[in-house]
Amino acid sequence: MEEVYEFLKNCDVFYLATVDGDKPRVRPFGALNIFEGKLYLQTSRSKPVAKQMGANPNVEICAFKGDRWLRLEGKVVDDPRREAKADMLEKNPELKAMYSPDDEKTEVLYFENAKATFYSFGGAPRVIGF
Repeated sequence: MEEVYEFLKNCDVFYLATVDGDKPRVRPFGALNIFEGKLYLQTSRSKPVAKQMGANPNVEICAFKGDRWLRLEGKVVDDPRREAKADMLEKNPELKAMYSPDDEKTEVLYFENAKATFYSFGGAPRVIGF
């Protein structure tokens, strides 16, 4: 999981795909955290992406850097605890201007049953589960 985290952080931006009814939705993300041994994302509860993940928690991330790319698929689970929100904001201080661990809009979600597949040009895919 740490390898997945490092790869995504080094990409600066990665793309999160959700489902909106019967339509795919993809948008850039950048905030990640490892907290209590789980990989977390952060968003605002008021955004459509939060509603989409609430209705269908199966998501996929795609990221590319150099000659390698990553596809991360799994189910995300909302963690409403203040501790999880506070740790996310400490590790991603650029979010502090918009979010607080005590507000009602901050949402942090962790991956459950995740499968990360690393690809490279000319190489065989490598899979990591967590």
